[in-house]
Amino acid sequence: MTLDDLRAFVAVCEAGSLSAVARDLGCTQSAVSQRVKRLEREAGIGLLERRPRGVAPTAAGRILHRAAADGLGGLDLALRRLADMRRGDGGTVRVTTGATTVRHFMSDAVVAFRHRHPHVNLEFHTESSSRRCFEAVADGDSELAWITIGPPVRGIEQHPVIGLPWVLAVRADDPLAARDHVAPDELAGLRLVRLPENSTSRMRLDGHLGHQEGAPAPAPAVPGPSTTSVADWDTALLLAELGVGPAVVPRLPGDRATADHPGLRLVPIPALPPLTTGWAVRQWAALSPAAVEFAGTVNRCLVEGAPPAGHRSPTAGPDAAATAVGAVPGPRSQARTTGS
Repeated sequence: MTLDDLRAFVAVCEAGSLSAVARDLGCTQSAVSQRVKRLEREAGIGLLERRPRGVAPTAAGRILHRAAADGLGGLDLALRRLADMRRGDGGTVRVTTGATTVRHFMSDAVVAFRHRHPHVNLEFHTESSSRRCFEAVADGDSELAWITIGPPVRGIEQHPVIGLPWVLAVRADDPLAARDHVAPDELAGLRLVRLPENSTSRMRLDGHLGHQEGAPAPAPAVPGPSTTSVADWDTALLLAELGVGPAVVPRLPGDRATADHPGLRLVPIPALPPLTTGWAVRQWAALSPAAVEFAGTVNRCLVEGAPPAGHRSPTAGPDAAATAVGAVPGPRSQARTTGS
């Protein structure tokens, strides 16, 4: 039994004629009859009966016809979608992100990608942590996840894309707002708005400032105690502008943060290593062509015009840009990976 046998049988049931199907398929009536007979031998029961005008399915034939018609319809649709995916003309790209990722990292790329591939569906799913993003990729719910690059995770490839310099966000009337940069030890005693609990960015920042949970005494650079914490970087910027307290946050790509918060100043902290962000995937080589194209579009939009990898001026001004940290991900990229 082959798919062609089933297709021929379904066509005969719907046309009611062997000769009509033979003409449509460009073969002989005998060839169509042989396909039906092959099915009857495997089923062990007659599937067609002759009528004065053509043929009709038997009771057994009607059962097979209904099942085959439904199955072949879905299979043919799937094959067309696979062909679209190979050409990059269709399919769905599922991306798991943080709450504000699309706005800050992907808005330009979404527009560019949609212009080039109008028939590809983009689905964005929001998760609250890199761990949940890893789970979405590992479970197959998403092809791509945008994450803060962290320690290796079994079965997940991490592909760095861009580094985000750390800045101190303060109100425009704060004495620190006029500074061209601050040093980490100047953060000591400040009641900072805390970054999201258990987030990679918070753990990295705490590590940079010498803070260890449960340590008997904080290092000199550790900020003072804070009663304010947030769920995302945007909220930290808003609270800093409102005067709730300064916040140490990654400098996001572009100038949207300063445009959205005119009463805020972002003072670089050049001594802190940038926070690296990028893609998490199961296997880059197994991604659909559309997913590879979307990821590449995001990367190009982010790193276009960025300083060379590793460049960071110690006296960079408040408008210092994020820096590219790697080539467009791919099977040969220098990505952080781990075995399955």
